[in-house]
Amino acid sequence: MSGYPDQLSGHVSASAESGPRRADAQRNRERILQAARALVHEPGELKLNAVAKACGIGQGTLYRHFPTREDLLAEVYRRDVEDLVAAAPLLLAEHRPLDALAAWFDRVAAYARVKRDVFAAVEAATWRDLAAHSLGPIGEALELLLAAGRSDGSVRADAEARDVIVLISWLSRLDDAELDARGPRLLSILVDGLRAQA
Repeated sequence: MSGYPDQLSGHVSASAESGPRRADAQRNRERILQAARALVHEPGELKLNAVAKACGIGQGTLYRHFPTREDLLAEVYRRDVEDLVAAAPLLLAEHRPLDALAAWFDRVAAYARVKRDVFAAVEAATWRDLAAHSLGPIGEALELLLAAGRSDGSVRADAEARDVIVLISWLSRLDDAELDARGPRLLSILVDGLRAQA
């Protein structure tokens, strides 16, 4: 995991710290990130004391990992990007390319919720930095899936990663109810549109 400097605070995410973490510190960090990821969807501003309470740690422990609320939110988002990118080759190892692409789109819908909520909660300079750093890796993961599909003939030859990114960008603009209601159907339509014609 790589750390990105926070343009507002000058902090580097804790993922860039040198040396291995103690096992208990790593467990605490994971619990913090999981709690924050769940709480970011709640109405209102994410409170660090609520995150600490949700994962059963003291506020001092939380602040040692994430000195600011924006540091925490940025890391939640970065982790989701990393998980999304890492899923592409794993899905290709388990499924045919078009099926892997469809399964990856299911993960894109979950990522879109986190992106929407994190970007709504952080300052504009931070979300622009996060978006700039995530677009490349996500595009590369998507291109891996598309290239495998083009290679086996299941994905249309003219499909490009940028085309798909433009088409799926609307996901992070939907509220949860509409994403639940329309997301799977719209992503299925997109997969059908990417399918090579027989």
